[in-house]
Amino acid sequence: MSRGTGVRRDWGGDDGGATILHVDMDAFFASVEVLDDPSLRGRPVIVGGRERGVVASASYEARAVGVHSAMPTARALRLCPDAVLIPGRHERYREISRAVMALLGSVTPALEQLSIDEAFLDISGAQLRLGRPTAIAELIRERIRDEVGVPSSVGIAGSKHVAKLASGFAKPDGLLLVPVAATVPFLHSLPVGAMWGVGEKTREQLADKGVRTVAQLVTVPEHALGRWVGQSLAARLLQLAWGRDDREVTPGRVEKSISTESTFREDSWDRAELERVVLRQSHECAARLRAAGLVCTRVTLKVRHSDFATITRARSLAAPTHLAADIAEAARSLLSEVSLRGGVRLLGVRTDGFVEAAAAGWQATLDESEARLAAEQAMDAVHHRFGRATITPASLLQPPDH
Repeated sequence: MSRGTGVRRDWGGDDGGATILHVDMDAFFASVEVLDDPSLRGRPVIVGGRERGVVASASYEARAVGVHSAMPTARALRLCPDAVLIPGRHERYREISRAVMALLGSVTPALEQLSIDEAFLDISGAQLRLGRPTAIAELIRERIRDEVGVPSSVGIAGSKHVAKLASGFAKPDGLLLVPVAATVPFLHSLPVGAMWGVGEKTREQLADKGVRTVAQLVTVPEHALGRWVGQSLAARLLQLAWGRDDREVTPGRVEKSISTESTFREDSWDRAELERVVLRQSHECAARLRAAGLVCTRVTLKVRHSDFATITRARSLAAPTHLAADIAEAARSLLSEVSLRGGVRLLGVRTDGFVEAAAAGWQATLDESEARLAAEQAMDAVHHRFGRATITPASLLQPPDH
């Protein structure tokens, strides 16, 4: 169960029943800095305050010499004097986090965000569309890297506790499957400090009693363990140590915005191709709006140029909508006002200003709108059952080569 880079590891080939995913971004703040400044790639990067500050994030090049989060910056720089120290740009990190969470939300609405850079997903309802759990996890990692530009690791298991542990062992930039049948052997192979609820103080208390592994922990009677760490924690640790964790993935509050972004492998100057991307993104946003029972009142276009200069342009709509045609019309209009100087590196469409469709009394009042809604709802049904690649608007089809 060694750690590696960009590889899939597992405790067996059967992923049946392992429908809980924990998606965790790798060295998130540092990875965003590398994304925005490729000259940092391969160098030790530390995000944190200089004077009496602490490390918020460190690249794996810095971690290799002992730097870690929450370490005093002064000590980190003594360990790694060649590190690039960056004070941090939290609004930028939140922006990238929103892009990642929006992408995860397009996989399944059963999404529980834990922090700015990690989330649980229950993909049991997405398998018919997207395949087996390992295929979905690999798809998620690929999309996060291609569409957002940062690396991630994914743990797959039958419970939240084991999935979170698995993603930690998958790092960096990897995937670890723990089949349901392998849950207990996996847990019993771990040091006791790996478990949820075991902080440094508890780990030291247990070590003083000769308990250093989960396998040793389960041999301790609950009443004895309770005397050491407290009855409540003792009961919980033993439940987790035997793989008993029935907590469900609990989706959070309704999104404040629904968006999608595309980062191009090569900068684009082709306005017609960019309009095609905008149309595809508008369909993705519209489908998610309809699935959530929402209509939007504003559309925002995001454009990042090859020099990383980023602009956003927004437009309020004449009426609330969840039609891709309406969203695309606004986004294309905004795109027409943007210079393509130097080429476009990233393009995105965001919808917000949400109102519940039922509360807004939304309905298609024109024959043309009724036809559009019927067509888009038919596409929704096909996508839900067979996947997004099975049907697409004719205007998004590539023309034949001549």
